[in-house]
Amino acid sequence: MRALPRLLPLALFALLVGHNAPARAEPGLFNLLVGSYTAGSSQGLYVYRFNSRNGQIDGPLRIVKASNPSFLTLSRDGRTLFAVNENGRGSSGDSIGRVTSYRFEPGNGRLQQISQVKSLGDEPTHSSLSTDGKFLFVANYSSLPEGSLAVLPIQDGGVLSPVAQIEFHQPSEQHPRQQSSHVHAAVTTPDGRFVFAPDLGADKVFVYRYLPQQPERPLVAAETPFVPVPEGSGPRHLVFSADGRYAYLTLELAGQVMAFAHQDGMLRQLQSYSLTPQEFVGERDAGALHLSGDGRFLYVASRGTDNQLAVFAVNPDGTLTFVQRHPVNGLSPREFAIDPSGRYLLVANQKSNQLKVFARDPDSGTLGDELQSLDVGAPADLKFVAVP
Repeated sequence: MRALPRLLPLALFALLVGHNAPARAEPGLFNLLVGSYTAGSSQGLYVYRFNSRNGQIDGPLRIVKASNPSFLTLSRDGRTLFAVNENGRGSSGDSIGRVTSYRFEPGNGRLQQISQVKSLGDEPTHSSLSTDGKFLFVANYSSLPEGSLAVLPIQDGGVLSPVAQIEFHQPSEQHPRQQSSHVHAAVTTPDGRFVFAPDLGADKVFVYRYLPQQPERPLVAAETPFVPVPEGSGPRHLVFSADGRYAYLTLELAGQVMAFAHQDGMLRQLQSYSLTPQEFVGERDAGALHLSGDGRFLYVASRGTDNQLAVFAVNPDGTLTFVQRHPVNGLSPREFAIDPSGRYLLVANQKSNQLKVFARDPDSGTLGDELQSLDVGAPADLKFVAVP
């Protein structure tokens, strides 16, 4: 009984400490970073809050003025953001392609610019980080007179250095949009040994070995320097399975997705699949593609006059089985993302100026009802960062 008076102050102290301690983030709460095109109403970068318990977007929490930050790449810890500024000769305002790095504070959503450099090309449209974090690989869709792959060194603290290496390709000239090279992506393999660069204008996926011990020229053409695709098909985006054994490529002009087996920087075609029904007569325009977090399903954007997402099951041998076509309820789905819980899929409908949230069944991979629509000027990319 004598111990009781000493327990009461301790309990009271615990209550007081808990009352004055900083509030913890609600479970399932994420920052949703949105990049956009700024020729219209958009101001640039937006930071929202996304609740994975109910699929709702709130905000924006922050708005950062930037010129055409159309593709976003995050460091592994989510504290540094790299945004390509997809400027070019036809851009309003800034007409010079650039890349900007920001320090990101996940707790309050604050973005603070660290550095900005020229990409040495028009319309930088995609980027990826080397697995060691030393370089950013940037796809310049256009430049004078052609597209290019640029390599930007990254210094301590996320500071970008000027372009250290730039690579050019020859166009195929098989389609009106292929009179010059158009590098549309720069994708690092999961093991970090190779960088793949789909070139829409060349009808090839170029393959480079990554040699970080050569800081002035870290990319060297692989033994098999490119993967050809059908003439006039226009390769756009590429994604690898988590183990690197398989890869999937969209062919923008053909409106198709291709499946490959991958080993040591070489791709072997397994399958080619049309994103539209056989009777479809509109404009085909394949876009972004992403695997689900568990790797069991592949989602592919079909733009043009289709405006659907095609859903495929990924078989053990890397081939695809069709599951579903689902409307995006808007125009030109530029990018999309599955939330970390796997229960929602968010779509950036660029030409109808909206973000859409759809329900997703993690077991079947199918998409369901639209749960929310949020007005955002020309949204182009989406990334999640957990709130600590």
